Amino acid sequence: MLKFLADENFHGDILEGLLRRNPLIDVVRVQDIGLGGASDPVLLAWAAEEGRVLLTHDVSTVTAFAYDRVRAGLPMPGVFEVNTEASMARLIDDLLIVAECSRDREWEGHVRYLPM
Repeated sequence: MLKFLADENFHGDILEGLLRRNPLIDVVRVQDIGLGGASDPVLLAWAAEEGRVLLTHDVSTVTAFAYDRVRAGLPMPGVFEVNTEASMARLIDDLLIVAECSRDREWEGHVRYLPM
């Protein structure tokens, strides 16, 4: 099962709903690991070191930094940019599918958008 890192501003209700549906999902929040306020490149580096796919609502900057890592040949386990305008139930369902059905390293080097 995929491991996730939720960025600092990721909607807590989505995480709560996700874990309520499957408490075995491995997700940590940036603020819980002492990286609150860290830059996107720092978060992406930490996620890469830990093999965690980044969950974010930040479509304005994370994508560019993620692809910078890919172009530089650095590991980038994946980013899911989650649209906050979509229904929370739909987002939770999509994240469950991603978490439970993805192969190890399937999202390496990719940025994807939710809902699917």
